Order: sequence, then structure tokens, then C-alpha cells
Amino acid sequence: MKQPPDIGTLELGLSVVLVLVAGLVSAALRLGLLGQLVWGTLRTFVQLTLVGYALTYIFAVDHALLVAGIVALMCLIAAHAALGRVQRAPRGSFVLAALSLGSSTFIVAAMVCGVVIHAERWYSARVVIPIAGMILGNSLTAVALALDRLLEEVRGRSGELELRLALGYTPWEAIQPHVRSALRAAMTPTINALMVVGLVSLPGMMTGQILAGAEPLRAARYQIVVMMMLAAAVAGAALLVIALSYRRCFDDDQALRRDI
Repeated sequence: MKQPPDIGTLELGLSVVLVLVAGLVSAALRLGLLGQLVWGTLRTFVQLTLVGYALTYIFAVDHALLVAGIVALMCLIAAHAALGRVQRAPRGSFVLAALSLGSSTFIVAAMVCGVVIHAERWYSARVVIPIAGMILGNSLTAVALALDRLLEEVRGRSGELELRLALGYTPWEAIQPHVRSALRAAMTPTINALMVVGLVSLPGMMTGQILAGAEPLRAARYQIVVMMMLAAAVAGAALLVIALSYRRCFDDDQALRRDI
């Protein structure tokens, strides 16, 4: 199969015309989004160009410590982004979110790289970094949804929690209904994606491989692996962050905290 044509500076510039349409609509309707649209477009160009140069260097070096450091940094950034979507996250939530994301990413990525796709080197930057990026991009949303829903339920239904505690329930037993609600909220986007994948749209990785000249069936198999990987990582990260965080809702006497 033929390789796709290279995209040069002129072609990149022409792609901005597509964004100009949205900008003109925003200006005509006075939506106040033109500035954000321009800023977002500039950031996209700069950030992805810098990432391209950085990955070129990282792939050339391909050292285990460098790859581990990059993935660790990605986990920290993902944890920060996740907590930015949580209303009044308790103190110490950043560490718990980072641990949840890091553990889920390591376990799932190691399984995929070592067992499923049989990477020649388990630390290969060309394999590990894209996989970790896909996992973290989806898992950070799950962590944010799980933690935000859990805290929302605890704050809004504190009376029910206190009643269960008064009846002799342990904190974990008392918070179970709210944990289930939080996990459902975290898993729903991924489950929806599993239901419609290939029917409504072609996922990014499959589309990229097809454009790069891969056989459609081969691209489909890789995308299946990616979808299973993301489902496992999302479930693991959401469950971990709840398991690590729920105790923050209670004090040392196993009573519901008032400042949560």
C-alpha cells in the first residue's frame, strides 16, 4: 500500500482555514470564543511541534531511565489535570491520584507491551510512551469522575452515611452505595465507547494506522487491544483512587468528617 503524502508547512497553514470558519461563526454570533479559539490553535501548533522534536530525541536515545522518567512526569501531570476537575478535593488527593494513575498505567502497560504485542524491549520508548499516553489520557478522566462523584455523594447524602455508621456499619460498608455510584460514573464513558466503536467513528489509533498504510484488519486488531487496555486501566485507576481516598471522608474515630 502507498504511504500517505507528507504534510508540509503549507499544508499545515491551510488546515488553519478550517478553524477560521469556527472563528467567523463565533465572531458573528458574539460568542466570545474567538480569543480562546485562537489561543487554543496556537497552543496546539506549539505543543505538538515541541512534542514531535522531544519524541524524536527520546526515541533515538531509547534509555530505560529516560522512558521511566517521562512516564512518571506524565503521571504527575495527569494527576494534576484530574484534580483540576474535582470540586474541593481533600488535602493529599494529588498523591493518591498520582499513585492510582501510576499503578494502573504500569500494570496495564507492562501486560500489553510484554505479553500482548511482544515488544522487543519492555522499555522501548516508541511503544511505552504512546501506550502510557493513551492510558493516562483516559484514566485521568475516570479518576476525576470517580473522585468528584464520591465527594458529591458524601456531601449531599451525609445523613444516610451517618445513619449507617450509627447502626454499626464500618466506614467502608457505610460508603458502599456511594462507591458504586462513583465507579459507574467513571466507567460509563468507556463502556459507551466500547458499545459504539467502529459503528459511529473509527478510533484515532486505527485511523492513524490506516492512513499510514496498514491493512484494515491489522489496524482493527491493534484497536481492539487498545480498547481492552483502556477499559482495564480506567477501571483499575478509578477503583484505586476510591480505595485510597474514601478514608479521607472519616476521622480517626470512624465518624464522618464535617470539613470534607
